[in-house]
Amino acid sequence: MSESDAFDLIQLAFWVIVKGSGPAVGTAMLVGIGVALLQALTQVQEMTLTFVPKIIAILVVLVLSGPFIGEQMLAFTQNVYSRIEKGF
Repeated sequence: MSESDAFDLIQLAFWVIVKGSGPAVGTAMLVGIGVALLQALTQVQEMTLTFVPKIIAILVVLVLSGPFIGEQMLAFTQNVYSRIEKGF
C-alpha cells in the first residue's frame, strides 16, 4: 500500500464521517438556534430547556436517516474490503 492509497482511504473515511454525522449535527444546530431565539424573545433562561428538544430532534433524525448512514458505512466497508482483496 502506497501513501496515496492510505491518503485516499483516510479521505474516504472522513467523508463517511461527515455524511453520517451531518444530519444529526445540522439538526442540533437548527434546534439550538431556535431554542436560543425563543429564550431570547421570552427571556426564559432555563438551562435544561436547550437539552430536551435537541435530544428528541436528534433521535428522530437518527431514526429517519439511519438507512442512509448505514448505506454510507456499507459502501465504505465494501470499498475497503475490495481494496484488500485486490491488494490495493
